[in-house]
Amino acid sequence: MRAIDVKTGMKIPWDVRYSLSLFIFLSSILFLSNGQDYGMPGEDGGGGAEPPPEMAHCNGIFMSYNFGSREREYPHVKNVTAQSWAFKSTAMIVNAGREELKGWQMFIGFRHKELIVSATGATPMDGDYPLDASNGTTFVGSPNMDLKTSIETAGDFTQISANIEITGTLFGVSKAVTPMPRTIKLTNDGWECPAAKRKGGSMHVCCKRNPKIKNKTGLKTKFAPRRYGDLNIVYDVLQSFDSNYLAQVTIDNDNPLGRLDRWNLTFEWMRGEFINTMRGAYTHKKDPSECLYSKAGQYYKDLDFSQVMNCQRKPAISDLPPEKKEDNVTGKLPFCCKNGTLLPPIMDPSKSRSMFQLQVFKLPPDLNRTALYPPQHWKIDGVLNPQYKCGPPVRVDPSQFPDPSGLLAVTYAISSWQVVCNITKPKAQASRCCVSFSAFYNNSAVPCNTCACGCNDIDTDTCNANSNPLLLPPDALLVPFDNRTLKAKAWAKENHMPVPKKLPCPDNCGVSINWHVSTDYKNGWTARLTVFNWRDFAFEDWFVAIDMGKAGPGYENVYSFNGTRVPPSNRTVIFQGLPGMNYLVGQVNGTNPLRDPPVPGKQQSVISFTKKNIKGLNIPEGDGFPTKLFFNGEECALPKHFPKKSSGHRRGISVSMSFVFATIAAFALMMD
Repeated sequence: MRAIDVKTGMKIPWDVRYSLSLFIFLSSILFLSNGQDYGMPGEDGGGGAEPPPEMAHCNGIFMSYNFGSREREYPHVKNVTAQSWAFKSTAMIVNAGREELKGWQMFIGFRHKELIVSATGATPMDGDYPLDASNGTTFVGSPNMDLKTSIETAGDFTQISANIEITGTLFGVSKAVTPMPRTIKLTNDGWECPAAKRKGGSMHVCCKRNPKIKNKTGLKTKFAPRRYGDLNIVYDVLQSFDSNYLAQVTIDNDNPLGRLDRWNLTFEWMRGEFINTMRGAYTHKKDPSECLYSKAGQYYKDLDFSQVMNCQRKPAISDLPPEKKEDNVTGKLPFCCKNGTLLPPIMDPSKSRSMFQLQVFKLPPDLNRTALYPPQHWKIDGVLNPQYKCGPPVRVDPSQFPDPSGLLAVTYAISSWQVVCNITKPKAQASRCCVSFSAFYNNSAVPCNTCACGCNDIDTDTCNANSNPLLLPPDALLVPFDNRTLKAKAWAKENHMPVPKKLPCPDNCGVSINWHVSTDYKNGWTARLTVFNWRDFAFEDWFVAIDMGKAGPGYENVYSFNGTRVPPSNRTVIFQGLPGMNYLVGQVNGTNPLRDPPVPGKQQSVISFTKKNIKGLNIPEGDGFPTKLFFNGEECALPKHFPKKSSGHRRGISVSMSFVFATIAAFALMMD
């Protein structure tokens, strides 16, 4: 069969006509593809050159991951599982639906001991680089945090998508295997993702909103909604000029057991900014040369850098002491100048917030009033407190403040960002306090675990860092570990207990706590809590929190402290010193320093519990001991064993134990 050209009347062969049709069809596809604006690679997280074909079938949030390349790193080893590889990969997230996605969060389930070194177009929520992503990590947009729809942007790919270019190191994968993540998914509330589909070095998934999950009612926000965290930091821009702006940092402790002492805050400037002046806090280093020999010194040629607060890329910031609160230059700011103490709100709401202000100078090309970028990679720590992991700053609706004129008006910040920090459980041998157990029915005390707070400063050639601690006579808890060796050996010999040739290492903890079960009777039981401070400084407004498991609701009273139940379960109780006893002094020398060992600061009280309405309590088998114990918010290391009860032991308090703890009480009274 032949076709006829209407202009010439010539017949066109079928194979030629088919080729022309195919050429015209492919040309039209290429024209349409090039006509759509998908952005350019590297446009601050904007979309890539062309969308993957699988995205055409997605009416939600499309995500993909593509493994790029890898190179063998040094050192070269024969063991495949120990060999490291430098790798590059890219991830993409695209809003292919009808609903704007605010504050997108993309989880990549790495599983080959990946260490992320850098990523463009996004920031990890789990910490700073280099980031251990062995169990996966979640990326959030930076700077493109929200993904608009194609409908409201006329298909502008730079506004509806984000590219993540990842560089890192992975381990333990042979050259023949393509190291891919376990999964990729969207972790925003209300969205569901099926299992990701994989083909070779690529995987993709289309996530859709769950229709059963209703949108939370409330005020609509222009930016991402504010989130709850254990520690919430807000970075507010209060005034803005072409070359500088005034920012205010507010730190709120919202965890009932969280605390910070002498907090130390660090972050990283990403665009060459520096701190000119501060109010309510100070930086640890003030070196004018760091400014003079930087881009700041080249641009601000007439600025006196000897008066500049800090030019470091990663400044270290601390709270001012109380005596600076009324200083006209550095003080006179609400919630400042508490020497870096942040108490739980359940203890004192007025002491659960810190605030400081800083004047930030900018550099080209950010010399306009609206070029505002918060610092990244926030970290906060203290002397003895929980470990916090902070996420990236997320743009939120501007903060509101009472009008300074006193009128019933509201003043708004120019821009606001929120940094959420959450408490992480300390790793083994990383605590900074520990607990010992003792009981009236056993003459021995179970001490803290060996190296409970690490062995970094201990010569492990002379002691065993992995050995179980030796049982101690109760009076040995009153002396430093270095003085317990003779007591432990004599106690073991007296009670026919084996002593290893290489003794266990000390616990190395600055604070230790003894929990002693005093009595156990039909309707209730009592315990005695003693806190020892082996450090050379004091703790003001200290507190101890205990989680007693199923015995917790039976808490009745404490006789030398203040006791407060923590709702809603009431299994946890917070104890703090009474007025005049809220100061836990540090370690001091003995009466005769040449003969007597140092004496720790001590606080002690008896606690009573009832057994009413609690079935199956067995105090000696563990119900009489805390399942968790916190000192100033730091989770303390607990012994691995409970004191054992002899079957023939009669109820009552042993004479030796009574004498020892009466001695402790006497020492505590003398230290007040």
